[in-house]
Amino acid sequence: MSAKLGEEGIEKLFSGAPQFFCRTEKHYAGAPHPVVAFPYDEELEIRDLADHVQIEDKAWSGVTARPHLTRDLNHDPAAVAQRRLSAKAHFHVRCNERPNMLSMQGLEKGTVGYQAALELPAGDSLEEEQFGFESVGTKGRVIVEARERIMSTFGWLRRISENEILDRLKVNGVAYRSNDLRRRPSSESYRDLFHIGIPGGGRAGFMRPAETVIDRTDHHSLVNQINALVRCLATPNVWIDLSRIEWRIRLGQVLWGQDGGDDLEDPTGVHDAPDAAQRAEEKYWLLMQILVSTELLIRLDAVTEGEQNGTESYRPNDSLYFERQATESLKWSLLLARSWLENIEVVEHDEYHRDVDRQQAAAPGAPQPGWLASVVGKLSSTLRHAPHHYLIRGRNGQRQVDGLMHFARKIQWPGIDDYESHISRSVKTNMKTVANPESGQPSLTVPGTTTTAAAAAAAAGAREAGRAPSPNLSEPSYFGAWDVTGHRGHPHPHRAPYPQYQKIQAPRRKVAAALHPSGWLSKTYIFALMLPGEALSHFLMATLLENDAEALGRLGPFANLCDGFLYHGKTFWSTACIVGRVLAAGQGAAECMGWISTSVLPKGIESDRWLNIEVEDVADDLTRLGKKARIWGKRRLERDSSIVGDSTEMSAEPGDFTMPHENVYPTPPPNVSVQLTALELLSAVETIHPSPLSQVVGTPRTESVQLPDDVPAHPARMTFNVVTGNRTEEVSLTLTYDISFVTAYPCSPSRRVRFVKAPGSPTIQQIDVSGSNNLGKGSRSVFRAGHPLHKFYNYTVMHISELLAKRDTALMDLLRPIENRTPKTVDNRVLVVDCITTPADLPFELMPTSPVTGTFEFASTSGSHSLHKRTGSLPNKMHLECRRRQFGSDMEMLVRALCARKGWNAIISRSNRSCLACAIREAGALGWRVVIRVD
Repeated sequence: MSAKLGEEGIEKLFSGAPQFFCRTEKHYAGAPHPVVAFPYDEELEIRDLADHVQIEDKAWSGVTARPHLTRDLNHDPAAVAQRRLSAKAHFHVRCNERPNMLSMQGLEKGTVGYQAALELPAGDSLEEEQFGFESVGTKGRVIVEARERIMSTFGWLRRISENEILDRLKVNGVAYRSNDLRRRPSSESYRDLFHIGIPGGGRAGFMRPAETVIDRTDHHSLVNQINALVRCLATPNVWIDLSRIEWRIRLGQVLWGQDGGDDLEDPTGVHDAPDAAQRAEEKYWLLMQILVSTELLIRLDAVTEGEQNGTESYRPNDSLYFERQATESLKWSLLLARSWLENIEVVEHDEYHRDVDRQQAAAPGAPQPGWLASVVGKLSSTLRHAPHHYLIRGRNGQRQVDGLMHFARKIQWPGIDDYESHISRSVKTNMKTVANPESGQPSLTVPGTTTTAAAAAAAAGAREAGRAPSPNLSEPSYFGAWDVTGHRGHPHPHRAPYPQYQKIQAPRRKVAAALHPSGWLSKTYIFALMLPGEALSHFLMATLLENDAEALGRLGPFANLCDGFLYHGKTFWSTACIVGRVLAAGQGAAECMGWISTSVLPKGIESDRWLNIEVEDVADDLTRLGKKARIWGKRRLERDSSIVGDSTEMSAEPGDFTMPHENVYPTPPPNVSVQLTALELLSAVETIHPSPLSQVVGTPRTESVQLPDDVPAHPARMTFNVVTGNRTEEVSLTLTYDISFVTAYPCSPSRRVRFVKAPGSPTIQQIDVSGSNNLGKGSRSVFRAGHPLHKFYNYTVMHISELLAKRDTALMDLLRPIENRTPKTVDNRVLVVDCITTPADLPFELMPTSPVTGTFEFASTSGSHSLHKRTGSLPNKMHLECRRRQFGSDMEMLVRALCARKGWNAIISRSNRSCLACAIREAGALGWRVVIRVD
């Protein structure tokens, strides 16, 4: 009987192996939080391993609410200074987007990370629409009545003018940066907040005094003020619920939307406001929501700073009371408040003009700015009220423009050099733009182009491309209620047996929008008034297009932001589209912030245009959405990915483990050469038909609106020329299913551990964890072979040549049957697709390595008790491989296309970044059955 490994042996054997968990966070609502940990390692180089890239630009930080560092901190002094400024005590809002946007761009292009893969089926996009908020304009009766109550004499608020709201937001912007509330008398901040009699006059508050107090020692205390603000913001049916993803996107539409052609379309029923009066009313309520939220956040920051300095008594019971009262919607309002205070500045009109005059005096004769310069400086809607005229401008316009240029360079935007110089010229004079004193409106057009001219250019481009011109942008309803899911408003064919899925729900939403020069999508990005979630990718591409007159003219104003388009000899695809996720595996493809660019063009399409892809959801995936998602099964997830399988650490023996392998066969498989020959968009099997808004909204204005012709949704097919040995064949694969790819989590096997395989058996006979190499010459280093795998796991290795020959076979028929199966046996079989082209019998030192492991420096193992010693920054080295785009091939596109045809979600495991055993365990955690091994 062999000796037990014990806890110490297991710890050394699985040093550097990621372990997969799911943990419930008591302060967070919703699904548990996926976690990957290295519990047996203390070295930062190992603990900092990640399966996703870092956010590369501080302009994109708003994409997530989770703590993170951006990569520009390594070389940008301004970013470092801003980081230090934000390091002061802030109240941490216990609210996060789902899926985790940090995990939405895996190390492999076109993939996501482990966290995002688990969170997508339970993500924010599955939330129901907010009841009563079906319009950007007037809301439902229940909403109107609730707002009347909160403004009544028995409610929390009194109605103040929009000018007063802006005045208070101006004061709050200053208070946020020099928060002295805890040093001021509490009665002073109390009087400023609540509408009470003020001896000798003074500014009256906008809230009515609260009758209920929780701090009876000081009726005016910050704790009581916080309590009143929390109860006001938690009032149901009054405020926009920003936990709903559609309202995170439409936030800018409420503030900056115009009457003509400014709508956004998604699978929700939310539609545009029919007139300016309704827009103004909803803008008022949004500004009021921002005001109440900023008042609350400033006070929460004050007590948090007091806690850190030991000068404020915010009792544990007070924190508990806050968490009980704070709804998810309230927490998202606090995130909005933080975004506003960090990025938006309210200034008086006279103060703005003084700044402009100073800059004009410093640089006489400078060229007049264009549209983007204007929008960087101020809001399009300047509000004129006595005694002051206020302007709202962005604090970080230059940062946002730099981020836009970074995005354009990363996706290799055509003509980027000319485009960048144009933007730079505009930004240099952004503070010199003067609002029209007659209209109060700034100039908001691209240089040389007016809104009308842009529409004409778009129509001309459409006619040149052989497409029907889109409707005039000046029409009040630019296009109808589009069902961009491709199901023409009918229940999804796979969802018929499941009544809860009759309404279109999907982890990835489809979004379409009307583009304008100076559109609200661009303004939202430039002002950086963004909330965590997927919206940033839409804002980036929309801003890029809206400020490129040539692109807008060629492509037209209708933008399907979740599929792709052909422009200037390149195609650009959203990662929400399966075509983009497959093409991303090709050599030379570029990925950035949810967009893929590639030189692969659809066959037979020569003109620039938007492309709409027909795709189906995987039937099994639809049964695992929401509360049925795998993320809720914490114990099963951890059991199915355990390093010791179905045993325990105390009972594990060397014979319980194997060293999984690929690319080692009794008979060597034939060499396989793959070349992509065509990407085709097939004849549409279904067509998306626009529905008149009157059928959805019931507004009389849509009766006379000209609707565009049908927009076809095309299934995509990829054709490859495959040479297998001496045989050549053409393989055509239709990308039928909307599947996902995940980057296998990196690992770092120990160099000190050696093993000996049992003769004639894949199991391990002996394991030496002492580092003394006492097993002799027949032993092999775990560092070279990867981590061991418990016999609990069942996997089948299949070479790509064999899989292509059996490509019409069902997945379960490709898997090896389970031996000695009992009623309690878990079917955890996994198919490993071997796409590795490096011969297995080469010495390890001669095998190609990626920067992830190839640049490590290991200390000598003799007499050393340190498992790993590395130099340099491992995360930087991991992201280096993405920047160099050194990986990718037509074979990788082929195997991804095959998975899309069959409906197989797959893990992409690159040799020498992650071992096969860890990838198989990760497949167990995700509940997936396919691992693709590439080199």
